[in-house]
Amino acid sequence: MTKKELRREMLALRKSLTPAERESLSAQIVQKFLALEIYQDASTVMAYVSMAEEIQLREIFADAFAQGKTLAVPLIVGRGEMLPVIVPNFDALETGAFGIATVKENLREFVSAEKIECVVVPGAAFDAKCNRLGLGGGYYDKFLPAAVNAKKIALAYDFQLVEEIPVEPHDSPVDMIITEKRIIERV
Repeated sequence: MTKKELRREMLALRKSLTPAERESLSAQIVQKFLALEIYQDASTVMAYVSMAEEIQLREIFADAFAQGKTLAVPLIVGRGEMLPVIVPNFDALETGAFGIATVKENLREFVSAEKIECVVVPGAAFDAKCNRLGLGGGYYDKFLPAAVNAKKIALAYDFQLVEEIPVEPHDSPVDMIITEKRIIERV
């Protein structure tokens, strides 16, 4: 199966979840993430702002704010290029490029990729070797190598784990995958 076919299949499966199923699975997965020592010890965390069919990360944002962590989200700055921008609170977010929420322009403060200790990484599919099939833009494949001090953690529905992801030299794996059923670490 090609990357394109696998991506299409996984996105269709994600879309087929009911809002109640998505909410329940998201809560289970996010609770596992919040309990991680990696997250608890991190002072600077980066996460994406969830689209409707993705794992819902609002609770991670709320927890990071409550603990006084520096929380960053991606800001698309060019083709295949993004920078981490600090989110001071929920009110600082507005709809940006591609309909993805980001920090309001007048409130943008950037953090260097090297300062991030934990990155929550989105994806269409993953395998047991922690390879990742992204959403096709190459943003995370370009960004993750710059986040040299960060643990890269994917939150995924268990059905997003497949036998094998077709990997190319530019693809960036993750360090850990958390689903509602299991946690997989890259060896």
